[in-house]
Amino acid sequence: MFATKPALAKAMITDALDAGTPAAWVTADEVYGQDPMLRAELGRRGLSYVLAVAKSHSVTTPAGTFPAIELAKKLPARAWQRVSAGSGAKGPRWYDWALIEVTDPAVADGGGPHWLLIRRRISDGEYAFYRAHAPRPVPLAQLVQVAGSRWKVEDGFAAGKELAALDEHQVRSWTSWHRWTILALLAHAFLATARACHYRRRALAPT
Repeated sequence: MFATKPALAKAMITDALDAGTPAAWVTADEVYGQDPMLRAELGRRGLSYVLAVAKSHSVTTPAGTFPAIELAKKLPARAWQRVSAGSGAKGPRWYDWALIEVTDPAVADGGGPHWLLIRRRISDGEYAFYRAHAPRPVPLAQLVQVAGSRWKVEDGFAAGKELAALDEHQVRSWTSWHRWTILALLAHAFLATARACHYRRRALAPT
């Protein structure tokens, strides 16, 4: 039976939480951030989240409802803070960030503040936007850390495709796809562990 990506994510998160899997934060790209039902379920379960949304995404503030990009362009210089979103291949990923308190009619349960988190690239001023929520106030740096953690997942998928043929299956059924994916991820984990052990031995070797 067909299901959208946000619906599949909602079902997977629900199953994981019901099974006792510990979780505090959820982060995802625009496909998921735009879905009000997913945000509502995360709020109902008491999960904090940082979900990407499009620049045209409508956001409600005490002054009215506006596209995210319009709010970003009105912010004064003092609203921006330069914070690293984590380490990349070339060092820390520095961006300018701003936070606007908003409301989200989709999230009736869970309480806590809602924000529009805005990222501005230093080199060319390009914006990225996120809907963020937590049961209680949290610092900007923590929201930035969660937003940046998604790159680790994407880097992992890219490495899995390059090193362990994660995307080179030619299967059609769920069972065969599941088996291929598990084997590819295990192969990737083996290679990552072997690499880490190699560098650890080199670091501990006498000079």
